[in-house]
Amino acid sequence: MQRQGQIWIRIFPDKPITRKPADVRMGKGKGAPEGFVAPVTPGRIIIEAEGVPYEVAKEALRLAAQKLPVTTKFIVRRDYDAQNQNA
Repeated sequence: MQRQGQIWIRIFPDKPITRKPADVRMGKGKGAPEGFVAPVTPGRIIIEAEGVPYEVAKEALRLAAQKLPVTTKFIVRRDYDAQNQNA
């Protein structure tokens, strides 16, 4: 996209994942937080792009989707005007 348009990542890792150290007996409470995850359900918008032509956005999001471990779909807003964006 080369410094044009904007991209938003619509998910945020705000769910803590805990784990107890190795060789620790059962009990004694919950383990310490090890990291954070972002649970993504089907139908959730992950990445949004604005301010670039349709073809540029489609190619950029296609390249981003290849790095994700889930099946993705490219969708376009209902009020998107392709004639206005190509200029």
